[in-house]
Amino acid sequence: MKLIKDHTNIDFMGKRRLFLGLSTLLIVASLVVLPTMGLNFGLDFTGGTEVEVRFEESPQVADVRESLASAGMPDATVQRFGSSVDLLVRIPPHDGEEETAAAEQAERVIAALQADFPAGVEMRSSGFVGPQVGEELTEQGILAVIYALIGIFIYVMFRFQWRFSVGAVVAVIHDILVSLGVLSLLQVDFDLTVVAALLAVVGYSLNDTIVLFDRIRENFPRMGSATPRQVVNKSVNETLSRTVMTSLTTLLVLIALFFFGGEIIHAFALTLIVGVIVGTYSSIYVASNALIMLGVSKLDLLQVEKEGIEVDTRP
Repeated sequence: MKLIKDHTNIDFMGKRRLFLGLSTLLIVASLVVLPTMGLNFGLDFTGGTEVEVRFEESPQVADVRESLASAGMPDATVQRFGSSVDLLVRIPPHDGEEETAAAEQAERVIAALQADFPAGVEMRSSGFVGPQVGEELTEQGILAVIYALIGIFIYVMFRFQWRFSVGAVVAVIHDILVSLGVLSLLQVDFDLTVVAALLAVVGYSLNDTIVLFDRIRENFPRMGSATPRQVVNKSVNETLSRTVMTSLTTLLVLIALFFFGGEIIHAFALTLIVGVIVGTYSSIYVASNALIMLGVSKLDLLQVEKEGIEVDTRP
């Protein structure tokens, strides 16, 4: 049984000004939250010590955190890693800390846990991430997003028209800013997996937008004298079933990952959940809205015939 009828007739663009205000509010809120609360950067960006430990018996994560806090490491973060007996301990760097000091800190972690968990604890691996590596990763992450936006603009411009490029880029920027705002508000650990999730959000949002843009381009010549608003509205309705089904099936997988995939990928799954919801919304009320605001028309999509083409095609 179909969840959505084939011929829905919802006036999406009739509420476009209302949702334009909502999008503006979300972006402003994100721009306020990001500098005030900041992102909760993980060790991938800040540097520090990372220790992987294995227990003989499955411990409570809260008990492990309490044990480390009692040993003078209150800022340590603890996550399950793989099985229920494997835990990942991360300790932020201290001023002037080097790799040799980090090795000693890893020994302190094991000593504290062995004292509080007599059943048995062993260190499987340890590592140190320098702060300069985190600075390079931050720079590379920002550049990756910028290059992605430039590539999107060029691709959409050649496939459609510059107004479509602006709409697609504005929608992607909207999705990234809102997603970052939610991550900052919830103080989710921001590591390389979250950067990967944000880039995946860019791809998902763009794909959803391109599908809608294709239908808009097809409907402009079909609908003759219809206004751009009517064309966009019909196109959104025609692609609504596909959009909703794709979003729902994707969200089902992501929700399963969030609850059952382990704490190590919580931030990754949460970022994608927020990104899919925001990306689905933006393809309708940001990208399409931008087309109408920029004054797209049927003439913008007409291909200019080359002079003398009739002579060239003669046998």
